[in-house]
Amino acid sequence: MDTIVTSPVAAPSGATGEPGVAAASVYARGRRLQDIRIEDAGAWSRKEGHVVWIGLREPSPELLGRVQAQLNLHPLAIEDAGKAHQHPKLEQYGDALFIVARTAQLVDDKVIFGETHIFVGKGYVVSVRHGPSTSYAAVRQRTESCPASLASGEDYILYSILDFIVDNYFPVVEAVQYKVDALEEGVLQRTLPEPEINRLYQLRRELLLVRKAVAPMVEVCHRLEHADDELIEPQMKLLFRDVSDHIRRVEDDIDSLREVLAFAFEASLMAGQAQQNAITRKLAAWAAILAVPTAVAGIYGMNFQNMPELQWRYGYYVVIAVIVALCIGLYTRFRRSGWL
Repeated sequence: MDTIVTSPVAAPSGATGEPGVAAASVYARGRRLQDIRIEDAGAWSRKEGHVVWIGLREPSPELLGRVQAQLNLHPLAIEDAGKAHQHPKLEQYGDALFIVARTAQLVDDKVIFGETHIFVGKGYVVSVRHGPSTSYAAVRQRTESCPASLASGEDYILYSILDFIVDNYFPVVEAVQYKVDALEEGVLQRTLPEPEINRLYQLRRELLLVRKAVAPMVEVCHRLEHADDELIEPQMKLLFRDVSDHIRRVEDDIDSLREVLAFAFEASLMAGQAQQNAITRKLAAWAAILAVPTAVAGIYGMNFQNMPELQWRYGYYVVIAVIVALCIGLYTRFRRSGWL
């Protein structure tokens, strides 16, 4: 085994100063030795017991080419890593893995998505971030604070990154759930106005986008959990099983929220239809009541010569009394039946 060389004063993690490089460090036996240049990554990764961890943020093609040359990354994986909007997936190139994961976070009460592409091979881990994404500095600090676990090498680093991505789904789902609960309560109390119906559509769309990001990760974590021992150490598979459990829980929560939103939408439609039916019944009831004086007035407004009631002294009063009685009777009947 090669001798582990430590620098007298280790620079803070990520202090590379090169555009596109968030951090580049080498680790041995669970401890960070020093920050490194991209040009030195290949030499360090080939040393027995050493792991190079490089974090890139929207790198240029030239920077990706330099990383590829140092770590012998597959050209197809490099081509994918240079482009955003990739579908979450796990691909194997020989004894190396290439993983695409979608990230989600809340910004100004909106769910925004980014991507993280991860290269994992013997002696190296390279993460490439595209779009809005939470910094992985916290992942690096947390991982470095557990030397015993970090001694497992690149498998533990991969687990830490994926676990961080999955954990960041929970605040997003909880925020959406809070909005869904508020809408559901409003549906049960009143008919939703048009702005809230539009908000309901937006929430359904947000959940659909989150689910499209989460669902493929279930398969990715499942494949890591059941990967060959040559790719993933057997003792590390339990950790990936934990990530699988978390991502399945997120998926179940999303499915439950989608069902609640579907119920809220259907309840809103039913409430709107019930309100329209109630208005229709009221209009029909008042129309029936008003039809009585209209019909009577129409009959006596035909100006026939031989109408006995026209010559009767009390005819006018009797007709008015009959109209009032009929209107009151109809009103009472409609009131009792719930139409008014």
